[in-house]
Amino acid sequence: MTLKIGDKLPEVTLHIMGESGPQAVTTEELFGAKKVVLFALPGAFTPTCSAKHLPGFIEHAAAIKAKGVDSIICLSVNDVFVMNAWGKEQNASDKVLMVADGNGDFTRAVGLEMDGSGFGMGQRSQRYALIAQDGIVTALEIEQPREFKVSSADAILAKL
Repeated sequence: MTLKIGDKLPEVTLHIMGESGPQAVTTEELFGAKKVVLFALPGAFTPTCSAKHLPGFIEHAAAIKAKGVDSIICLSVNDVFVMNAWGKEQNASDKVLMVADGNGDFTRAVGLEMDGSGFGMGQRSQRYALIAQDGIVTALEIEQPREFKVSSADAILAKL
């Protein structure tokens, strides 16, 4: 079943790069008792993701957080080392939290996986963005295949 507005985000363990290496983090820790913007994309270092999606959220991070957002999360079905390297390369630093869904557990649980095996990428996440308050989805924008419109930082900022 695909995630929809009003749904509680699933309980899943994801990974971030901590000060001493990879660190497990639960969705409760990421989304509980706070307002969060999450945007998900097919892959780190891929063209649209690197040229537009992540850079837009980095550029507009202050404006998004000024609307009462506690954190901005970039999620991809990549390992924590790739997400960390991509975040450093893009200068995400304290603006966007780079979260690895390495096994695709969260992506499958929200029903937003896509088959990228035709491109040699295997199972990945669709491109989407959501706003969650206390772990409940209050806005959700899912892109059509090969499009980048409704999940951009500008589009999400307009919804806040």
